[in-house]
Formats: sequence, C-alpha cells, structure tokens
Amino acid sequence: MAFRSFLDSGTMHPVPLAAKASVDAYLATRANGSPWPSHEVEERVKAGFARLVNADPAGLAFVQSTTAGEQLVIDALDIPARGGSIVTDTLHFFGSFYLYEELAKRGMDVRWIRPVAGRIDPDEYEKRITGDTRLVSLSLVSTYNGFEHDLARICEIAHARGALVYADIIHAAGTVPVDLRAAKVDFAATASYKWLMGDFGLGFLYVRPDLLPQLKRPRFGYYQIGSFQPHVYPFDPPGDTIADAAPRNDAEGMFAMGTRSHAVMAQLDWSLRFLLEQGVERLVQARMPLLDRLHDGLASLGYETVTPRESRTPLVTCALEGAYRRLSEPLERAGVKITLSRNRFRVCPSFFNTQDDIERLLDALPPASSHATDQS
Repeated sequence: MAFRSFLDSGTMHPVPLAAKASVDAYLATRANGSPWPSHEVEERVKAGFARLVNADPAGLAFVQSTTAGEQLVIDALDIPARGGSIVTDTLHFFGSFYLYEELAKRGMDVRWIRPVAGRIDPDEYEKRITGDTRLVSLSLVSTYNGFEHDLARICEIAHARGALVYADIIHAAGTVPVDLRAAKVDFAATASYKWLMGDFGLGFLYVRPDLLPQLKRPRFGYYQIGSFQPHVYPFDPPGDTIADAAPRNDAEGMFAMGTRSHAVMAQLDWSLRFLLEQGVERLVQARMPLLDRLHDGLASLGYETVTPRESRTPLVTCALEGAYRRLSEPLERAGVKITLSRNRFRVCPSFFNTQDDIERLLDALPPASSHATDQS
C-alpha cells in the first residue's frame, strides 16, 4: 500500500526518483546490448563514498553487505584461532549477537557492555579492553535506539592497549558527519539500502590502508587480481605454473570477490552525489526540529523513549510490550509506516519528511495508558 507518511527509512530507504532513473538508464543499456562504463562508475562511487566518510579510496572494497564486511574482518584477523578477547556492546547490530556468541563458544573471551539510560560511556570500554583484546566491535550509530558512540575516543582507548576497532556505520554514513581518518578507526562496513539510498546486495568495507600487510587474506577472488598471466592457453608464454597472479595492493586486493550489482552502482552514482551536494551537516540541522517534536509528542502520550534526548541521529525508539500487535492497525488506518517490532517501535525520518508527517504519526498513536488498559 502507499503510505501518506513514510517514517521507516532506517529499515529500507525509498528509492528517489532520480536514482530510479539512473537504474533505468543502466537497464536500457543492458536491454539493447550497449556498453555501460562500469569501471568509471565504480571509481566515481568509491570516490564519492570516500569523500562522504573521509576515507582513503585505497582502503575501500565493495562487499555484499555490512554483515559480510564484519565477517571478512573477523577472518582477516584470524579470529578465533588467535584467541584473546573481543569487546562489544548490546547496542551493536543484533544480527552480530549471533556472530560473537558463536565466537565465544569457540574460545574467544567476548565481553559485553550494556547501556545505561540508552547510552554507553567510553569509560566502560576502557574498563574492559585489556592487553589481550584483539578486537573492539560496535555500531557507530545503534540500529536499536540511534545512540552515537564517540568513535575517536574508543579508538584511542583500544589502540593504547594494542586492540583494533571495527565500526558498523550503516546508520551513520549519510546521516551524521563521519570522519574515519580522524577517528583512526581500523575497519568499518556498511550496506547501501538504508541512508545511502542504494539497494540490497552492495556496500562498502573500509580498512586502514597501513593495516593491509598485517592481515590474513580471508578469500581469493577474481576482483582481487592486479596482474595475471596464464600458461595454459594457445600462444601463452611457457611457465612452471598454471598461471602467475598477484593481487592488487589495496583493500580490493585483500577483500574483493566476484561480480557486484551494477544496478545498485547506478543508484549510488546519483545518491552519493546528492548527499555530498546537500551536505550531511545540513541534513542533521534540518531533522532536529522533527526529532524535538517527536520526543515531546511521544512523552506527552506517555511512551517510554529509549533514545537519548540529545541524539542527532534519525532514529527514535520507544519500548512498548506488544508494540507490533497493538499499533499495526491504528498506524495502517492512518497511512503511517514506522518500524514495528514485537516489543518496541522506531521512527526514522529522512530528508523528505516534514512536520506534517510527525503530527500524523502522533495523531495516529493511542496514548500509552490505553495499552496498559488492554493488558488488564
């Protein structure tokens, strides 16, 4: 159904019409067999993302998803074979809970930090990171409640103890200013279907370029190859091997695998330019009045907001037992789409949302006290 107010961009961002036109143009070339400048577009997309998060393009590789990027980091660090500890927190992506619980079963000492009042103090990381810590893993902006870590401070603490830091930036890139160089983070990953306005199946993995020689190659793939000379085909030069191959000396040379989605690349070719032209800081300032009204309106209705009031990120979450069951019908009647989970709901405004969208949501939500009545 078409929604009057779509406030769920943190789950999957709508495709802007200009990005759709970019994909349509790509598909038109595929339909008639015309060449499409894939290499040029890939270079533009990588350069655009590098500008967005202030990263060295040599430190970027295309990956399938954020989870794929995080797993590649684990493999490149030879975890769990190297042993030691991992420090993470429960505001990290809940899909990663499975990863770290499984690594704990395989011998890693996984240390979990729990939030207080929806926040995690960097001092809590300082207490848990020790000399045997291999990796600190977190979401720069939490998918649960939008809390934003002080990434530079956590990297400073971790590096002082010899640990490396991985940041999931799927809810940060394109929503708040991100400076991977200044933070001195070691690894970061994101997909593109949320705030980058791309689609499923393509994202970015960042690694600090000077770390590349220290990593264990996790996979071997065609897109890693920098030079290649076979010795098996007609007119090949003779050689003692089937082929002589050497990888590129950048992040693609360490992590790239096979083909990636050209259609999503076409989307990003538009959307990254849009984000850079708009300026992320300006997008933050434009959303702040919406966030203020959300916090005030939800409080007046009696909802328990678990997002810190000072948060500038586009995610506002409330804890509510039976949220999906209780709110699905009134929100559907009002034509309002938000993230509805079993025991919480999340509102995620994007650049196209207005105060009218917030008011329509608040008008559609029943007072929290009515839910308590329902339970009795």
